[in-house]
Amino acid sequence: MKITPELQAEISKVSADGIPPLKGTHMLVCRIGWYCESLNFRPVTGTIFFYSPGNTFDIPEVIIKMEVVRIMEKMGMRMKNAGMKMEIMDTTLRDGEQTPGVAFTADEKLTVAKMLLEEVKVDRIEVGSACISKGEMNSVKKIVEWCKTRNYLENVEVLGFVDGQKSVDWLAEAGAKVLNLLCKGSSRHVENQLQKTCAEHIADINFVISYARQNGLKVNLYLEDWSNGIVSSLDYVFKLIDSLKEKAERFMLADTLGVLNPEQSFCHFRTMIEKYPNLHFDFHAHNDYDLAIANIYMAAKAGIKGIHTTVNGLGERAGNAVFSSVIGVLKDHHHELTISVDETKLNKISRIVEAFSGIRVPANKPIVGENVFTQTCGVHADGDSKGGLYHNALIPERFGRFRKYALGKTSGKASIIKNLDELGIELDQEAIKKITDRVVELGDKKDNITTEDLPYIISDVLGSKLISENIKIKNYYICHAKKLSPVATLCLDIGGDTFEETATGAGQYDAFMKALGKIYQRLDKTLPVLVDYVVTIPPGGNTSALVETVITWKSHTEFKTRGLDSDQTGSAIKATVKMLNLMENGIRE
Repeated sequence: MKITPELQAEISKVSADGIPPLKGTHMLVCRIGWYCESLNFRPVTGTIFFYSPGNTFDIPEVIIKMEVVRIMEKMGMRMKNAGMKMEIMDTTLRDGEQTPGVAFTADEKLTVAKMLLEEVKVDRIEVGSACISKGEMNSVKKIVEWCKTRNYLENVEVLGFVDGQKSVDWLAEAGAKVLNLLCKGSSRHVENQLQKTCAEHIADINFVISYARQNGLKVNLYLEDWSNGIVSSLDYVFKLIDSLKEKAERFMLADTLGVLNPEQSFCHFRTMIEKYPNLHFDFHAHNDYDLAIANIYMAAKAGIKGIHTTVNGLGERAGNAVFSSVIGVLKDHHHELTISVDETKLNKISRIVEAFSGIRVPANKPIVGENVFTQTCGVHADGDSKGGLYHNALIPERFGRFRKYALGKTSGKASIIKNLDELGIELDQEAIKKITDRVVELGDKKDNITTEDLPYIISDVLGSKLISENIKIKNYYICHAKKLSPVATLCLDIGGDTFEETATGAGQYDAFMKALGKIYQRLDKTLPVLVDYVVTIPPGGNTSALVETVITWKSHTEFKTRGLDSDQTGSAIKATVKMLNLMENGIRE
């Protein structure tokens, strides 16, 4: 192919930083619908190829586009969406509720909606689906009534359907003002599921939008299965948007089946944005291939204006894009974007949704998982004590959390020292070595060791009185009979004095805690708040095996205590007595 002066100018422009774009090439040439002008892409005619002296290579178009971005960024040039506001729309209360077994009450939905808008500061929330149930209507009405008092009404959206007047009437009754209209984003869904022509479906959509606008509603348009539609029925996708682009506020492009990969995401979104530069496109990603966050990263690179998320990644099948991960990635890897979310509240909203949904957050979930800010290797603890050598940009304090150092078989002296510092305990080097040896020994036996176990280990290994068991249970009786509330009678020895109380509760342990609360109320003592309660029952059907209960408490800080017993309630009571003695000894006050 002849190298024209115009083409040579493009080669010089792209290779100005002197960095070969790919192995074996000297210069990048990009001339099929894309070329670089300060990273503002605009279409031209021609073909794509790599040029190096004497050679021309055919390269996939999407690789060219990504390489152009990479090279221009190395040249210090900014994306054309620099400074752009990225809207975050959270759909935990709609799509998140499509998680198997998850259903939020009206009060739970209102609590989450308030937190998302007022504390977490997301831009928009999707709170329900039209025509589902009376409970759904009640939930949306509650949220709408509260939003009216806070001027959030247009930040609240409800999913509706191409069903004539039904969805619009439902939203009008609920008082909602924004309809997210679900339409088909691929022709195969139109023809096979609806059994209509594309023209008929577009006419039906037009009717609903017209009726919605007559009722004072704003309309966003969901393109269901768009990720397949843009590949298999591009003409239909363009025809749909062309006929509705003056009538919808936003077009929500859905990877409904989670089929996209990052390269495809960049390519397809650039196609849409280049053709419709003045429209607002959202991206609704699903996580079937565990690529939702990577796809969002590339969609943001392409210039998308809105991202959909769910707290903890709730949603159908493998779920949606995880809210906390989306914020972490966009803030740390897309510095040119403006995002309103308060990341210090990400952990709090995660815990609330975890409790309401009953779906536990995996311990290794980035940003909000229990273990993600816990260093286990002693080498890492040592490096952290010498200048934070094993820290990255995801500092736990950003998210309202703090760094921990696990205790177990891989612990070194640095890990022990970090945990002792947390408890305010100082020991000499010889004592630290002995404690380290015991912790490693326990770890070899697969024992689960918490920071709060250290005072007991120290007392055992060193024969010290670091912690004295001033509080002991002399006796307790717990009864649970069918159709009767559980009842507990507790006899407690505190410093030689005996106290006894009886209480009922929602469960056996709840009854025990209420009896304990009565005793502490008499003594004018305050109990810490129970934050979490985790029971581990060994597998294999051995009913005589020990049950482990780990309880998380909160006083001025969060801490954990652990109990082992053949009975679940018994193990929880042992963990509670540990907590009482730690508080009594001033270790966790």
